[in-house]
Formats: sequence, structure tokens, C-alpha cells
Amino acid sequence: MDLKEKLVSSFMAFENLVDVDNPVHEIRSKAIKSFEEKGFPTKRDEAWKYTSLNKILKYDYSVFPKQEPALEYGDVKKYFLHDIDTYKIVFIDGKYSSYLSQTTHDGIDVCLMSAALTKPKYRPIIEHYFNKATNSDSLASLNTAFSMEGAFIHIHKNKLVEKPIQIIHFATGNEAALMLQPRNLVIVDENSHVQIIERHQSLTEHPILTNSVTEIFTATRAVVDYYKIQNDKENASLIDNTFIKQKRQSQASVHTFSLGGQLIRNNLNFTQNGENIDSTLKGVTILEGNQHVDHNTLVEHTQPNCESHQDYKGIFDEKSTGVFNGKIIVDKIAQKTNAFQANNNLLLSDSASINTKPQLEIFADDVKCSHGCTIGQLDDDAMFYLRSRGIPPKEAKALLMYAFTDDVMNSVKIPVLKQRINKIIANKLGVNIGFDL
Repeated sequence: MDLKEKLVSSFMAFENLVDVDNPVHEIRSKAIKSFEEKGFPTKRDEAWKYTSLNKILKYDYSVFPKQEPALEYGDVKKYFLHDIDTYKIVFIDGKYSSYLSQTTHDGIDVCLMSAALTKPKYRPIIEHYFNKATNSDSLASLNTAFSMEGAFIHIHKNKLVEKPIQIIHFATGNEAALMLQPRNLVIVDENSHVQIIERHQSLTEHPILTNSVTEIFTATRAVVDYYKIQNDKENASLIDNTFIKQKRQSQASVHTFSLGGQLIRNNLNFTQNGENIDSTLKGVTILEGNQHVDHNTLVEHTQPNCESHQDYKGIFDEKSTGVFNGKIIVDKIAQKTNAFQANNNLLLSDSASINTKPQLEIFADDVKCSHGCTIGQLDDDAMFYLRSRGIPPKEAKALLMYAFTDDVMNSVKIPVLKQRINKIIANKLGVNIGFDL
């Protein structure tokens, strides 16, 4: 039995674990039928032309972990942003850890998707928002079919959340191979502001496959800063679907730091439903070995006077592979749109590769849109300049790569998080730079 057949047959067992009277029961049933019809994407699909899932689908993944996981805080402290006070929603092998978490219902809801799906007081919210931003992607449908646990965040009107929210998923390796399908729902009401940090972290050498879906809804004048930290082990793979729907005068930014993992696929979809909206998509990728990262972005400008900014930097060494497929669509009524897209890459070895495809589809005539990509190597003249100032080769190389990512790093709005990412990057580059960048 292959993985698709196992998942379809497991859905009946999953239904026995959840309430069939749940408001999303019908949505789940339609989703599993959609996945059964489409199956896993292949390289025959245009959007997956340069990314094959074959090497990660060969394992016999456990869909329902059998053991009750437990972790001590000291064992995983380094994966938390522990330098500042934060709310925390922590999952271990897909199950909520109350011991490691800090949730709240004090003016805002920072809690569990399972609670939102089962408690009557949340039913109107679930019926209004759940699965309303996703598309027909087969992997998003698969997640919807098995959606039960994840983060539920509702920031009520006129709230400035004073501390960031961390969503962390740990995989312990209690199973020989494990598949996780977390589902997050983030709703930010009018005039509210929140910062969210998401991380998926494997603690084992066993294969881990995470198929994640996050829906984010920003109301009028809402502000969302979302940060994804992807620095996992080489046996862990992540397929991340994030869907963002924005209303007028809202701001939403997503920063994606892809620094480790066997295969990472980021599907990031923005839909602008109003005027004077600002959407920001930025990312830094640093890979080595046989690692593979695929960024697939879509921004839909459907109303006038809106902006979007995309800036993705990639550094690829050894036999690593990168993919960037970015699309901007400007509707015919979306006049005065300002859309920018850039994908710049450095190849540090002859065996590394990048496939990049920036795209614009413009149906309006009064717009300011640009896109472009570059692929190159480190500047020999710049290296010579740094070496002539007494900087060793390794440190000179690292400084140039830091400078290459500077545009993205400067837009990180949580100073402690910026320092943490700088340290991760320095560690990957094998240097110890004694100042904050």
C-alpha cells in the first residue's frame, strides 16, 4: 500500500476519532475526496516542475502516533526565543504540550485549533473563516481532511499584542517515520497588531514529513508580522501552505528563513481584498549538501492603490538546489498598483543549482510593476578588497554573504529574533563574527 492509499484508508479511522457533527465534517469529507482524485503532485504539474516528492514519499509514515510524547524544557530550550517573554503554543509529535506552552484568553485568544473546532462558542468563527482562504491544491486538501490540531489565534478589535506568539512543532522520533499535518488559523480584527514566529523542529534521525496549512485573515488596518524559521535536520521535510486574505489598509508581512531540511516547499498566497493594502514577502535561503528548497509565491492585486514587495535571497553550496516561482497578478481594476519582485542567488559550487521564474500578469494600464532575478558568484574584487584589509578568506566570504542578505534581515522587526537568525547563519557559514549585523 503506497502513502496515498494509506492516507485515504486512514481517513475513516480519523473520522472515528473526531465528532462527525463538527461544523467542518463536510469540509473534511470533500477534501479527502479531492485529494483522492488528484493524489500527490508530480513534476508533470507545472507548479512542481522542478520539485519531486518521490524521495520523501517512499517511507511508511505513521499517521497517528502511538506513544504519548514528553520533553523536558531544558532539552528544547535552544529552539525557543527565550530571551524575551512570549506566548507559546507547543506541539510534540502533533499533540499539544501544556507543560511547554503559555496560552491566553485575556482579550485575545491564543489557544488550540482542536478547542476552536469543538467548542460551541467558537462555531460562528470557524464557520466564517475555516478553509475560506485555501485553494484546490491537493496537499492543502489533504491537510484539511485531517485537520484537528494546531494553533488558533484570534486577536480582537483594537488590540496591540505586547509580546510575540511562538508556534513550535517538535518531532521526537518515537515512530520509525512520522507524518504531521498541523492546521493554523489566525484572525486579526480591525486596528490590531500581532507578531508570530513559527518553527518545525525534528529531534530525531528518523524521517519526518510535515504537511502544514496556515490561514491568516487581516481586517481593516490590521498589521501582521509572521516569521517562519526553517532550520531542520536533513531527514526532515516540510510542505508549508500559507494563505493570507487582507482587507483595506491592512499590512501583512511574511519572512521565511529556509536554512536546513531535506526538502522544503513553501506555497505562499496573498489575496488583497481592498484598497491601500501592503503585502510583504521576504526570505533568506542558505543550503548545502543535497538539500532542496522551493518557494512558490502568488500575490493577487484585485483592488486599486495597493502595494506588494517580494525579495528572496538564496545562497547554495555543494549539491543543493533552489527553486523560486513567483507570480504577481494585477486585475484590470487594480489601477495605481505598485508591485516589486526580486530573486537574487549566489552559487558557491559548480554542483549547486537554482531554477527561478519571476512572473507578472498585468491587466491594468496605470501601474508600477517590476520583477527580476540574478544568479552569480561572490565578487572577486570585493573579496580582494576585504583580504587586503587583513580579513581572513573565510570571514571575508561570510561578510559578503551577510551583506547579500542585508535587505531582508533589516526588515525583521523583532531584534532578538534578528540576532538569533544571524547566529544561525554564522554557524552555517562556519564563522564567529563578533558584532550584530
